[in-house]
Amino acid sequence: MQRISFVALCALALASGAAQAQVSDDVVKIGVLTDLSGPAATATGPGSVAAAQMAVEDFGGKVLGKPITVISADHQIKPDIAAGIARQWYDRDQVDLIVDVPVSAVGLAVQTVANERKKLFITHSTGTADFHGKFCSPYTMQWVFDTHALAVGTAQEVVKRGGNTWFFLTADYAFGHSLEHDASEVIVKNGGKVVGAVRHPFATPDLSSFILQAQASKAKIIGLASGPPDNINAIKLGGEFGVFQGGQQMAGLLVLITDVNALGLKAAQGLVLTTSFYWDMDDKTREWSKKFFAKINRMPTMWQAGVYSSVIHYLKAIAAAGTDDPLKVAAKMRDMPVEDFFARNGHLRPDGLMVHDLVLVQVKKPEDSKYPWDYYQILAHIPGEQAFGPPDPACSLAKQ
Repeated sequence: MQRISFVALCALALASGAAQAQVSDDVVKIGVLTDLSGPAATATGPGSVAAAQMAVEDFGGKVLGKPITVISADHQIKPDIAAGIARQWYDRDQVDLIVDVPVSAVGLAVQTVANERKKLFITHSTGTADFHGKFCSPYTMQWVFDTHALAVGTAQEVVKRGGNTWFFLTADYAFGHSLEHDASEVIVKNGGKVVGAVRHPFATPDLSSFILQAQASKAKIIGLASGPPDNINAIKLGGEFGVFQGGQQMAGLLVLITDVNALGLKAAQGLVLTTSFYWDMDDKTREWSKKFFAKINRMPTMWQAGVYSSVIHYLKAIAAAGTDDPLKVAAKMRDMPVEDFFARNGHLRPDGLMVHDLVLVQVKKPEDSKYPWDYYQILAHIPGEQAFGPPDPACSLAKQ
C-alpha cells in the first residue's frame, strides 16, 4: 500500500508539473522580421538572424522541455508587407515572438498587428519614442534605444563643447521626426538654438540639395536626424562640399559601428555619438562579439547585440513563468533584471521600455586605431535613468 501511494504521489506530481509548464503547440517559435537585402541589412538583417540563433543555441535549444525555433523574413522596408508577414506568422505559423523590425514606420505597423493578435513583439532597430508613449502596449517592448536617449547623449555633449547653433537634415519618416524633436528639446534646454531643418526621403540617392541648404544656414552643427544609409551619404557629401573646411561640423544622432566601418576613420574621425553597445568595451562584450564575428565577419551593431540579449531574457522568462503565455511571460520579463554583456543596470519598465546604461563615444583618428574595428574612444557612461528619462504620461501603462 505504501508503494502504491508513493507511485500515485509521483504520478500526481508529474501531472501537476505538466499542467503548470505549458507551451502552446509544443514549440516556442521566434520570428526575426528584418531587412535582409536593403539599406538596413548590414546593421540588422542576417546579423540579427544570427544573433537570435546564437541566443537559442546558448540557451540549450529547448525551454520547458520544448524545442525553440527561429524563422526569418524580409519586410523590404514596407509597412504593408511587414504587417502581412506578421499576421501570417502569428495566425498560421504560430510564432510566439517577433523581433528586430528596422525602420519605425514598419515597426509601428507590426506593433498594431501584435496588439490585435495579443502576441509579443520586441523592437530593436526602431527608435521612435511612440512605442512606449502614445502607442504603448502590454505586448510590445523597445529594447535597445529611443530617440530621447540618443539626443541626451550626443546633442547635450556637443552643445557643451560649443556647438550651440544647429540645422537638421532629417529623414522624412517617424524615426527622423522623433529624433529631430527630441534633440531640439535638449539643445534649447542646454542654451543652444535650432536655426532650421530640411527633410529628405528615406534612403534618397542624392542628398546634394539638402546638404547645400544646411551649409547655407551657417549653423555650427549640422545634425543628422537619420540612420543608415542617409547618415553615411551625408557625411561623405559634407566632405566633398567643403562643409568641414568651412568650419561647420556634423553630429550623427544615430551612427552605428557599421556606418563608421563603411565611412572609414579618415572621414568619420571626431564624430561624437551615443550607443547602447560597443564590442570592445570590456571582456564580456569582446567574448560574445568575437563569436558573432566568426559567423558574420563583422562586429555587431547595438541592434544585433540587443536581439541576442532580448531573446535570452525572453526564454529565461518562459522558464520562470512555466508557460509561454504572452502576458505572463511579459510580466516575468519585467520582474527580472537585465544584466548581461549587452545591458548594464537594465530593467524593463511597465511601458515596455528597457532602460539601461549607454556610452558616449568619439570616433578615433586613423593613427589611434590599433587593430581592426578599434573605432571608438569611450568618453562617458550615461546612467539609464538619465538617458531615457521618465515614462511618457501619454502611456496608460506608465501609471502601473
